[in-house]
Amino acid sequence: MDYRPYSTIEPGKRGGKPCIRGLRITVYDVLDYLASGMPEDEILADFPDLTRDDIRACLAFAADRERKLTKIPA
Repeated sequence: MDYRPYSTIEPGKRGGKPCIRGLRITVYDVLDYLASGMPEDEILADFPDLTRDDIRACLAFAADRERKLTKIPA
């Protein structure tokens, strides 16, 4: 999944952290909720502006970041 359409960075919003579609919900917030065991349905109920695709985009963002961090220079 291409997470880029779902992720926005604005210097004055949430300290410039990547947010979901311009909302004040950061990618890291969503990942933290998932890591703590919060089910997707509960996240969506607590944050009605989010969609399942937003959550998948957060996971794709984390996977891409991990891939970039673990690349070993040739």
